[in-house]
Parts: sequence; C-alpha cells; structure tokens
Amino acid sequence: MTKYTDQGKNDTRSGYGAGMTELGRTNPNVVALCADLVGSLKIQTFIDENPDRFFQIGIAEANMMGIAAGLTIGGKIPFTGTFANFSTGRVYDQIRQSIAYSGKNVKICASHAGVTLGEDGATHQILEDIGLMKMLPGMVVINPCDYNQTKAATIAIADYEGPVYLRFGRPKVANFTPVDQKFEIGKAVLLSEGTDVTIVATGHLVWESLLAAEALEQQGISAEVINIHTIKPLDAEAVLKSVQKTGCVVTAEEHNYLGGLGESISRVLATQYPAPQEFVATNDTFGESGTPDQLMEKYGLNNKAVVKAVLKVLERK
Repeated sequence: MTKYTDQGKNDTRSGYGAGMTELGRTNPNVVALCADLVGSLKIQTFIDENPDRFFQIGIAEANMMGIAAGLTIGGKIPFTGTFANFSTGRVYDQIRQSIAYSGKNVKICASHAGVTLGEDGATHQILEDIGLMKMLPGMVVINPCDYNQTKAATIAIADYEGPVYLRFGRPKVANFTPVDQKFEIGKAVLLSEGTDVTIVATGHLVWESLLAAEALEQQGISAEVINIHTIKPLDAEAVLKSVQKTGCVVTAEEHNYLGGLGESISRVLATQYPAPQEFVATNDTFGESGTPDQLMEKYGLNNKAVVKAVLKVLERK
C-alpha cells in the first residue's frame, strides 16, 4: 500500500486561513464575513491585507447569510465564517431561502465541526451538518482531511459558481497530503490500493483510515483507502470501481451515521452494486465535553474503530 507520512500536525482551520490569505492577494472579488470569531477562523492576515473587504457582522449569523447573499448580486464572492453549528443549524432557513433556493454564489465556511471541537461540549459539536447541507438542492458539500487540502479547497471553491459548504475543524491533526495536489471538486482521491476491503473516509477520519490500513496490512488484510473530500457531488464512479473489486466497504466520518457520507455511499450501492457495508460514525447521539482524543475514542471515531469495522464487514462478505 502507499505510505503517507505526517508532515507535521496542523489544524484544518489554519488551512482555511491560509487559503483566504492567498485569495485576498489573487482574487479581488473575494470578501470575508465573520460572526465575531476572527481568531478561531484564522483570517487575521486576510483582514490586515484587505480591510475594505472584511465585514465583522458580530453574533448575528442569520443576518450574515442575508448580507452574503446580497453581496453576490454586486459580483462579490462572499466567504462566511463561524462555527459549523452556527453556520448551519442556527441559520438553516436563511441558507435555504436566500442562498440555496436563490442559487447565490456564497461560500459557507464552517470551523469547529464534529466532536473534535472538544471541551465546548454538545451544544457546539454539530454532528448533523453534512446531512442538513447535502439535502439542499444545488449545494456543494466539501469536508477536507488536513491543512494542505483545506487550503487547496478554500482556493478552489472561489472559482466555482454556486453555493458551497466547506467544513473543517479545530484540533491539530496530521498534515499528509501533497502541498501541490490539485483540488478537484467532486473527484475522490485514491490514497492506497487494496483488494480485500474498501475504506471510504472523509475529514479527520481519512488519516485514521490510513493508520487502520497499515494495521490491517500486518494482519494480511489489503485495504483500499479513498478520500472523499467532496460529499456532494459524490464521486460514485470511484466508489463503485473500488467496491466492485473488493466486495465490501467501510465508511468513516466524524458525523452522525444518519444523513452523512455513509448514507450517500449506501444509496450508490443499493441502486447500482449491493455490497456489505459497515459505518464508522456517531450513533444518533449528541456529543459531550472532553478532549478531542477522548471523544474520538468514546464515540468510536479512530483507527481502532475502523479496524474493528473492517473485520466485521469481512465476515459478511
């Protein structure tokens, strides 16, 4: 299998900040809006270099979405920034009506997603945002896996015409994808080839899946690992090609198994190539306060959980 190495841990939200800095220098139509979380979104450099292209909306997220929709009418490309919970759950009506239904070119950028937000607890740890956003007609949903990929995704979505939900996180995690890797919306990335089982992962679970694949290799099990950074539109072709070879699949995500990546894969398999599937995801539950590592362990969202799911799906194959 292909070996990937941790180039040094970094948070994906800093990848967003780095992408915004570059966009500030290269795309004059990009503007940033924030709901009183500049430090958390890592966009201070963008603000310093482009003070006339930044709008501090304060704790008024619904208003931020409406303002962003309006800015697109004048040809601007607004990037809204706040926690994932406030980017989706708090403002779902405004996104649905003013952005998705209207087809506005707004980039909804959401930090601190999932249980890895950590100690702030269940009220802030949204685990249903992917489901909320992927069900909106015309909404692109992107969940990159590390700093490099988040930076590349941030830059790439500025060139896409239409609404985008970009999801990233708080903790420092392995940074392992190539710095110069081209980010293609809707195109999965095959990270390692295998013959016994397909592991389809997104976000923080991609690195954990690679670690799981290494552990499985020690047991004589050949795992194919696919990074689904774009959950919608889904690269169904890549998934089918892999599962037709391996005969079974494990999906891994930091999200509720209801409505997430796993269900999108299930739909593809059910309609085109039925095969055994196991889910690594939260089990219809809210989170709680704790460190990211503690919570990933408790809710079964790490490499050990992926290995366990693989062994289970192989029994059903």
